[in-house]
Amino acid sequence: MYFYCPYKWRIDTQKFAAVTGIVTKIEDFNQSPDDASTGCYKLMSIESSDKGPVNFVISPETYFVDYEVINEGDTVTGFYDANAPAILIYPPQYPAIVVAKDTEYQNVAFDYFDNQLVSSSGSLKLNLAPSTEIILKNNQPFNRYPGNRNLIVIYGPSTKSIPAQTTPYKVIVMC
Repeated sequence: MYFYCPYKWRIDTQKFAAVTGIVTKIEDFNQSPDDASTGCYKLMSIESSDKGPVNFVISPETYFVDYEVINEGDTVTGFYDANAPAILIYPPQYPAIVVAKDTEYQNVAFDYFDNQLVSSSGSLKLNLAPSTEIILKNNQPFNRYPGNRNLIVIYGPSTKSIPAQTTPYKVIVMC
């Protein structure tokens, strides 16, 4: 689908997708019975109000925003690659790239942001401030411009414009 942007034509392709819901179960997910990675992978089941039950495979590479420990009963948002092949089972099962525990007064977005810091869906534009913390996923400072990268954005209020604009509290660069 194409839409007009005053600066360029863009293809409206969603790079990442998100599911928000209540965690109903967390259990070990074994790749094979004698695998050395036994206990390193988890299957997190959530109940989403709009998508129903969804399972996320949590791997050692899954990034947890603010290093939060997730428990049954927590409300979370899981982000996954919207263009990756998925197995056709019910409930759907996706490898989680990022998991964020929902908290009041804090929003989390994970997407590709272009050189003008507009998300790939065109729904969010970032306005960086000197107070915006820009770090790598290992919590080390990132000293370059974060555009043209996959970013985890932690922010509060945003405008009701199209795209919505916000000044993020923290930007985590996914190198």
